[in-house]
Amino acid sequence: MATIGYLGIDAGTQGLSVIFTNTSLEVLATGEGDYEMVPGLGEGCYEQRPSDWDAALVAAMADLRTKMTGEIEVLAIGISGQMHGEVLADSDGSSLGPARLWCDARNDEEAEQLTTALNVKMPKRITSARWLWTLRNRPDVASKTAHMTTPAGWLAYQLTGQWNLGIGDAAGMFPIDQATLDYDKPLLGKFDSIANGPVGIGELLPNVRQAGEDGGSLDARGAQILGLPVGIPVAPAEGDQPAALAGSLIGNSGMVSCSFGTSVCANSVGDRSFKGVSRAVDHFCAPDGKPINMVWLRNGTTYMNCVVEMFGQAIAGEGGDRAIGFQNVIPELLKSAPDCGGLLALPFMDDEPGLGVGRGGTAALIGLNGENSTPGNAVKAALLSTMFNLRLGSEVLDSQGFPRTEIVLSGGLTKTPELGQVLADVFGTAVTLLDSAEEGTAWGAALMAKYRHLVMSGETKTWAEFLDGQACEKTRFEPNPADVAEYESVYQRYKKLVNVQSALDLAVT
Repeated sequence: MATIGYLGIDAGTQGLSVIFTNTSLEVLATGEGDYEMVPGLGEGCYEQRPSDWDAALVAAMADLRTKMTGEIEVLAIGISGQMHGEVLADSDGSSLGPARLWCDARNDEEAEQLTTALNVKMPKRITSARWLWTLRNRPDVASKTAHMTTPAGWLAYQLTGQWNLGIGDAAGMFPIDQATLDYDKPLLGKFDSIANGPVGIGELLPNVRQAGEDGGSLDARGAQILGLPVGIPVAPAEGDQPAALAGSLIGNSGMVSCSFGTSVCANSVGDRSFKGVSRAVDHFCAPDGKPINMVWLRNGTTYMNCVVEMFGQAIAGEGGDRAIGFQNVIPELLKSAPDCGGLLALPFMDDEPGLGVGRGGTAALIGLNGENSTPGNAVKAALLSTMFNLRLGSEVLDSQGFPRTEIVLSGGLTKTPELGQVLADVFGTAVTLLDSAEEGTAWGAALMAKYRHLVMSGETKTWAEFLDGQACEKTRFEPNPADVAEYESVYQRYKKLVNVQSALDLAVT
């Protein structure tokens, strides 16, 4: 008898993964496929070949099948992928060459021009800014373009033959109008007046679809790629950030998905559109179209990790490493007072565009004396500097009255769950850690597949209600009022330190 369940596909920057779950969304098997960047490109240039994604999908499905016993019956398929890529195809649906990825830095000027003209934040990674660059720098390719999509949208086309895209990924291509939950028509007109392309950008963009809506179904080509029967429904393909929101079961306004790692990303579900432009906040949509306000920090836990590694080397000599440092220092961090004995830190080992820090090199530890110079204080001050930067980036959301009811924490910080309490006290907001390993974009894609299947079967729950109904073990940290007050005092001191960062930059460079 065949095992029944859902297939989740995720095309990331480093490789492609597939997962097969049962109907309860428990992961039964995974498969992997890899690919590389196009070699030999200049600094800041990052491209991949769509054909490599196709080959990786075939390889990943073969890998998955080696780990399954017996046949599988797939009820629906979900797709997620790296956002903001520019995948161009001609009128026959054939790729027009390598796709420029989210990390490609060639269209900064176009993004700034569009932000000013449209009065909407248009980061340099948004697909439409890439298209404006292509019009100006590769007119031969632009003249042949009939379709433009993202990596996830490309895979969806390969499997279904239709140019559909989930609203979250679509918002990473062009701004969405919250009234229509489609591309903003007045802004499309403004873009075209600037771009003066051979056709309007609206004719190139994929159809926008919300969670549960029709993303197409497996056609003959898709069936051959996956080794599955024709006709299996496909959920609207989504970007990795909306899929990660799904994987963290975040659907209600006020919930914040916060990933703490080398970089930090906080995605807040809004109850209305953001007003104006802020360098600290980017915008896209959840799978059901709710507005998402994203605060992103380049300087995540790297500075803290460097400090930990230094202590690890001091403990064990040249053989010391981060693991030894964490084993010995984190318990001391957890015992340190909120004010770290008076220490403050700046984490700017790299630039931080959202805070106006143009380059790195001013990471620092300030206020050392004979009483506070302990490993626990130093590492905690380094960690707090990143949490405080996240608060700085979030202040514009607070000024517009956006709700913040719960922070769902993921990433490397969760390896020490007690640090969730520190974040709760810094923000004065409850923090939740999902205890299961069922987070991540591939699982989020499988979740979207299940919702599509249920909607086709008569499901009447909204997307948010569906997410609320998913069983998941959680650990929750409530803010401690006394500590909240102490962290607030330290935060106000930190803001004064950030205000002199530019002077420090002049001194060290």
